[in-house]
Amino acid sequence: MKVLVLGSKGQLGLCLYDQLIKTDYQVVYASRADFDLGDLYSLSKNVSSIKPDIVINAGAYTAVDKAEDDKQMANLINHRAVAKLANVCEALDSWLIHVSTDYVFDGTATKPYREDDETNPQGIYGGSKLNGEIAITKSGCNHIIIRTAWVFSEYGNNFLKTMLRLGTDCDELRVVGDQIGCPTYAQDIAKAIVFMLPRLASKKSASGIFHYCGDLPCSWYDFALGIFAEAKAFGLRIPNSIVSITTTEYPTRATRPAFSVLECLKIQQTFDIAPSNWRDGIKIVLGGIYNQS
Repeated sequence: MKVLVLGSKGQLGLCLYDQLIKTDYQVVYASRADFDLGDLYSLSKNVSSIKPDIVINAGAYTAVDKAEDDKQMANLINHRAVAKLANVCEALDSWLIHVSTDYVFDGTATKPYREDDETNPQGIYGGSKLNGEIAITKSGCNHIIIRTAWVFSEYGNNFLKTMLRLGTDCDELRVVGDQIGCPTYAQDIAKAIVFMLPRLASKKSASGIFHYCGDLPCSWYDFALGIFAEAKAFGLRIPNSIVSITTTEYPTRATRPAFSVLECLKIQQTFDIAPSNWRDGIKIVLGGIYNQS
């Protein structure tokens, strides 16, 4: 079976490499330098020439705040390119696995969001990702859309690595404590995707949207406390004081969902995939970065 991974140099793309290297699949990895998602003609031509059985789209425009002033590029990468990719997959009879976001919701819920709950993105980024989802479903291609949230890993720029960097330099950190979500270890997302592949290859799965995230909701403040508790155990310098602040005390260009907890029951029931244990993820990342066990 031939698998094409788009966005292979991003955070999730690198984790997919770590997981797929353990399999016997024929895998083609394509980074932005190989396949520019913004060049729709070349994207279509290149994917068609490879003729993959499954396309995993781990590429996206993820600069949430920048997207507010760069609407055209966010729409190009997260919507129009995804629509083109879906149409190509439909023509090739290939599966498309696409990664989406909790930002498709407005964050006003009081219980975890299910896949069929009403979407209402509050910013350009979330809107562009939702439009990408809609384009996939309209295309008629075989697809799995995975909504996830608060992704971190050993790779790239993410909240965990930012906290570690700031913790080295700052005596006090102020972290938002009134936004609630579920941190998700990107290696767990990659493992979940790889676990799905045999079912898709044997055509024993139906298309659909699935939520996959961490198993325990928390605030960014709680997440930071978890990171620094493990950092301290590794002997790393941590701030003397970590202060919980409100969203209004840390204004951002784009609105963040106040509550973006995702219910993961559907993916558990369909594929027997358990949610991400982000506390273990923190330990694994720290162990990998600092070469400790």
